[in-house]
Amino acid sequence: MTTLIVIDQAPYGSWSGREALDMVFSLAAFDQPAALLFIGAGVNWLRKSQDAGGIGQKTVEKNLAAAPVFGVEQILAEQSACERFRLGEEDRLNGVELIPSVRDALDRFERIVFAG
Repeated sequence: MTTLIVIDQAPYGSWSGREALDMVFSLAAFDQPAALLFIGAGVNWLRKSQDAGGIGQKTVEKNLAAAPVFGVEQILAEQSACERFRLGEEDRLNGVELIPSVRDALDRFERIVFAG
C-alpha cells in the first residue's frame, strides 16, 4: 500500500513541506512505498534552477532529485496548478507526472497525508 504525501505550500516560508519531504524519504528508506503529490502553490517545489540563497535557505531541487534514489515511486503534480504558476515542461524537474484531476489521483491511494 503506497502512502501519498500531498504538499500544497510553496517551498520557502514554511517548514511543513520540508517535513513532508523528510517523511516520504523516511517511508521509502524503510521499504514503505511512498509517492508525492504537489498541488496549488506546492508545484513551485518542482521548478528548476531555484535560487534560495537570498533568503538563507538551500534549494529543494537537489532534495527532490534524490527522490528516486530513496525509493520514492512517483512524483505527481496538479496540471492546472502548473499552468497557473507558469510551470511548463521546460521549467519542471524531470520525472514529474502531471495529473488532470486531484480527486482521481487521491482515489488511487489508500493512505494520504496532507502536509501543513
